Amino acid sequence: MRLSGKVAFVSGAARPQGIGAATVRLFSLEGAHVVFGDIREDDGMALSKEIASLGGSASFVPLDVTSEQEWIQAIKSTVDLFGHLDILVNNAAGGGGRGTTRRGGGMAIEEMSVDSWDGTMAAIARGTFLGTKIAIPVLRQSGGGSIVNVSSQLGLVGSDNNSSAYHAAKGAVTIFTKAAALQYVSDNIRVNSIHPGPIATDSFVQGHSGSRLESVVSRIPQGKAGTPEDIAYGILYLASDESRFVTGSELVVDGGWTAQ
Repeated sequence: MRLSGKVAFVSGAARPQGIGAATVRLFSLEGAHVVFGDIREDDGMALSKEIASLGGSASFVPLDVTSEQEWIQAIKSTVDLFGHLDILVNNAAGGGGRGTTRRGGGMAIEEMSVDSWDGTMAAIARGTFLGTKIAIPVLRQSGGGSIVNVSSQLGLVGSDNNSSAYHAAKGAVTIFTKAAALQYVSDNIRVNSIHPGPIATDSFVQGHSGSRLESVVSRIPQGKAGTPEDIAYGILYLASDESRFVTGSELVVDGGWTAQ
């Protein structure tokens, strides 16, 4: 097993057909002890029970990624359960914490409210910063480890789809990853980002139907959207010791989108 004996924390992992949930399932199959957090508590408990029924190890903790105190408690709970931490996956990418519900996409810059902008930046950029900040001392005490930040192909290139806040937040994650990689390389902590293209998660499918879905898929050289499992396997590589000489890097999994 590729993660045998490893302890991992994954944020934003409760959506049943999301990248985070696929990562939790795969990590468990590969022998990791997984703790995962989300604001969707019912879905989180259901996923934990699902994995337990298959003989895996996955514990759910409530987590609003915009809250420093909740991050402190989530990582503390992980250490209390398993004694250390080897892997952090910063995956949460929604529209903010419990107090914010809109993602700052789908509207022109001149029409976007400050609240929409701030909600997107909080969930993605602030959430990634806080997770990294709280996990670093624990990873250091464990002798090192791996942080995988889920960015996007839209964190590498622009688009005309009125998602400027999302672009900005994911771009921030991309550069933050490189800075953190260099800052903590001497602690044997690797930090990398993964950049999904259009992925058939439940939220993507709900937001794209009919001609809108056809338009997005038509821009993918491979001619189809990816699956959450496609991204989970990339995260698995970056989390595992197979990528021990990889840090500060971008793994793009987008069906050729950014090669155009």
